[in-house]
Amino acid sequence: MEFEQEIARRRTFAIISHPDAGKTTLTEKLLLFGGAIHVAGAVKSNKIKKTATSDFMEIEKQRGISVATSVMGFEYNGYKVNILDTPGHQDFAEDTFRTLTAVDSVIIVIDAAKGVETQTRKLMQVCRMRNTPVIVFVNKLDRPCGDAFDLLDEIETELKIGVRPLSWPIGNGERFMGVYNLFEKSLYMYEPSKQTVQEGVAVELSSKELDSRIGETEAATLREEVETIDGVYPEFDVQDYLRGQIAPVFFGSALNNFGVRELLHCFLQIAPQPQTSHAAERDVLPQEKKFTGFVFKIHANMDPNHRNRIAFVKICSGKFERNKAYKHVRLGKELKFSSPTAFMADKKSIIDEAYPGDIVGLPDTGNFKIGDSISEGENINFRGLPSFSPELFRYIDNADPMKAKQLAKGIDQLMDEGVAQLFVHQFNGRKIIGTVGALQFEVIEYRLLHEYGAKCRYEGISLYKACWIESDDVAELSEFKKRKAQYLAKDKDGRDVFLAESNFMLQMAEQDFKKIRFHFTSEF
Repeated sequence: MEFEQEIARRRTFAIISHPDAGKTTLTEKLLLFGGAIHVAGAVKSNKIKKTATSDFMEIEKQRGISVATSVMGFEYNGYKVNILDTPGHQDFAEDTFRTLTAVDSVIIVIDAAKGVETQTRKLMQVCRMRNTPVIVFVNKLDRPCGDAFDLLDEIETELKIGVRPLSWPIGNGERFMGVYNLFEKSLYMYEPSKQTVQEGVAVELSSKELDSRIGETEAATLREEVETIDGVYPEFDVQDYLRGQIAPVFFGSALNNFGVRELLHCFLQIAPQPQTSHAAERDVLPQEKKFTGFVFKIHANMDPNHRNRIAFVKICSGKFERNKAYKHVRLGKELKFSSPTAFMADKKSIIDEAYPGDIVGLPDTGNFKIGDSISEGENINFRGLPSFSPELFRYIDNADPMKAKQLAKGIDQLMDEGVAQLFVHQFNGRKIIGTVGALQFEVIEYRLLHEYGAKCRYEGISLYKACWIESDDVAELSEFKKRKAQYLAKDKDGRDVFLAESNFMLQMAEQDFKKIRFHFTSEF
């Protein structure tokens, strides 16, 4: 029974948004509630010297953006909360897509003034594909913004999901007075406070107390708007939310720690506990007694002094125990883990056991790749962790002949993280880095220099697409390789990749070689 209770009290979710909507700030405030941190940091601030807990890489602190998903866990009100703070910047979207395979629900942060932005739309598509339950937090209400009803219409139209407000703002910008919590029927008055938490006051909408607290005009407007909400939006149904058909909406200001408590309390009550995971062989239920899990992220140099690599494993079923032998399915060998860790961003603590929904860090000497499965003996392969075909390409060369070894090791480890992809050109033997965004090249160069002491130099290469090729017809594949020899490369795992210089060239290849399959993600 204790095992099932442990599963039921877990909440594993990702926080996603367009850059600068306040995602990392919201994460900080949630950690403040859990007592996981004592002073919330700021992503961009000259006044607060402490940087955000979840932005622990040096480049993140300098740029004020998140470039890697960070994992944080804490206990709150009897629940075990696991938060994954993801990069908002589109150049790191692949890391975010993979993270969404490891969570059971999602909180989307939207900037009240800017509304729904491009990256939010893309991430919502991934949530829809997986029917992931979504809660929306409309942030920055303390700044001037448009009408709340217009914003809700925009969320419904742009994100293609029904909405139901569970809290409602009273004014915005300089006239922002607070929010009325429709879920708990209580009033929260706004006082800018970055560190402390206000308690709400139970106030019925019809009571005179509401008038005395916010003024007669505002109270009349609030009553009218709440009446409109009840008339326009459906009653909140938890099952519709769990099926991914309706998104509860909360309003607040994460920076000023306002509206965050209501979001967290409601989230803990309605969000799903760990769900069924899909493997190629069968569906895996969290309640199964035997342990299974998969690697959804690898991070090199979490501690730059020790050159360590950590594989992040999402536990899908059973209980994970320290020092117990588990099967690495791809390699077919048994491994024991003497120091599995739980995370608080870059701070780690060794754990003896973990349950479905938890994220465990396993020290890795190069055994793991993203997508690897681990089990208690069963041959099982979890699906849904693709690498996408890159869109930008550059040759990478060594700029310091004395550091060739460090460069090779650095490239090798950073590619394992999935930040970019490495191809070796079969025609000239040169290494090509492929990414989905230009900023990744900068991150790779910065990390190679600061974490491995290696200097790299890039050189442009004109490519349209890299796609993985396979065929059941050996003769046709052989003919293709002969005719396209100067456009072929191998990826990190030794698979054949076709480097097309233009869309026309790719179309011609598909037309001339009908029996060859061209793949635009590595998962096939």
